[in-house]
Amino acid sequence: MSEKVPMTASGYARLEEELRHLRSVARPEVIKAIAEAREHGDLSENAEYHAARERQSFIEGRVAELEDKISRAQVIDPSKLSGDTVMFGATVEVADEDTDQESTFQIVGETEAEVKEGRIAVTSPLARALIGKQEGDSVEVMTPKGTKAYEILKISYI
Repeated sequence: MSEKVPMTASGYARLEEELRHLRSVARPEVIKAIAEAREHGDLSENAEYHAARERQSFIEGRVAELEDKISRAQVIDPSKLSGDTVMFGATVEVADEDTDQESTFQIVGETEAEVKEGRIAVTSPLARALIGKQEGDSVEVMTPKGTKAYEILKISYI
């Protein structure tokens, strides 16, 4: 039995869009590039042909990976969740207890995590520390720079 892959509806939509793009745009482009490179003759010394074949291999691998993740997706809509406890899909505002710097993170599936955009994987150390906690709670997280302590300021489900 394949393990389900939890993700938000927006993360699922991004995967579907990438898959659509690979199938309808990237695949036809690389097939055309391979055909053009073949017309140049000797394939053993044809760098364009080898580059196009390598790109085709990457595209086919990514298509298979996306199809697998989409087929195992367990879509969780955070807007249908509520409560005062942190769980998957929650948007959590925290304050660094040393610097008082505030940050906001949404806890999402591994495939859609993007720290720069404030989305952290449910399997990350910070998310694991936050899960099950409530506003006002403090959590300690081991980071590469040492232990960090955060206070949970706000929990929302958007």
